[in-house]
Amino acid sequence: CVKFLDAAKRYEVETDEQRLELANSIKKEFMVGAEGQEGISLPEIGVAVSSCDKLTNGHKDLFAPCMQAVKDCLAGEPFQEFTKSMYFHRYLQWKWLESQSVTYKTFRMYRVLGKGGFGEVCACQVRATGKMYACKKLEKKRIKKRKGEAMVLIEKQILQKINSRFVVNLAYAYETKDALCLVLTIMNGGDLKFHIYNMGGEPGLDIARARFYAAEVVCGLDHLHQQGIVYRDCKPENILLDDAGHVRISDLGLAVDIPEGESVRGRVGTVGYMAPEVIDNERYTFSPDWFSFGCLLYEMIEGQAPFRARKEKVKREEVDRRVKSDQEKYSNKFSEDAKSLCQ
Repeated sequence: CVKFLDAAKRYEVETDEQRLELANSIKKEFMVGAEGQEGISLPEIGVAVSSCDKLTNGHKDLFAPCMQAVKDCLAGEPFQEFTKSMYFHRYLQWKWLESQSVTYKTFRMYRVLGKGGFGEVCACQVRATGKMYACKKLEKKRIKKRKGEAMVLIEKQILQKINSRFVVNLAYAYETKDALCLVLTIMNGGDLKFHIYNMGGEPGLDIARARFYAAEVVCGLDHLHQQGIVYRDCKPENILLDDAGHVRISDLGLAVDIPEGESVRGRVGTVGYMAPEVIDNERYTFSPDWFSFGCLLYEMIEGQAPFRARKEKVKREEVDRRVKSDQEKYSNKFSEDAKSLCQ
């Protein structure tokens, strides 16, 4: 059952071209079983998986009924057996530990990983488990001086809502006399800006690598949008890599909740990545994220941003004019698919 749930989760984030093949392999493995043996026999799974044969483009929610059926099954007799095992008692121990108040004493602090507008980010380790995180320390004096109280509160609330493999997640939050501290997923691989401009010879990434990063960023943006959140700051500096080379969206300080059926207005973001509707202070929903994603994809492939060359000294008004009026130029580094996606 657990293997089926893992396979179904992989199916949800697979590309459209690969979903049908993966759906059929899930059907063979979990419905027929190995060497003709009977697989999972829950009727709901049989109905849902049998529809795979009729698909030309797999829908990502195809296995949602199956997954719910398996979870309902596990909630019955298997769960009762689990409560009698040593693993359940160990689970209760961890839940007790989890309920304890989090303070600065909960962590060991290590070196500084980076600095931001409100403070610094340090590596930290939970004393009880040994797990590593990144601690974002937001200095109260700086927050008050820059009138950033609302921004910090919104960032924390949004991080609490999100649980995604493609967005930096909030593990703990606590405060000291001088700072508000957000303990986040640690990302040791640097940011995309570093990889675009400082890895290898010429700036830019090859198409395959750019495609991989772009796919994971799209998943992160999609997860935010599903929660009614517009990110508004998609740029290479905010896309971080972990030890395994996967990327996550970070720094949700400019993100905002959009109530269902409504839109927002706000001229926020980074110059050169802001959509025309943001520049003109018009109302919008999620479109600014897709514009800035296009700029990010362009920069990954070309090795420079579409509307301003690296280290080019140009006024903000001129960059805004280019965004609204100029047509970006595409070199032979772009495949037709990449060019079409950016446009």
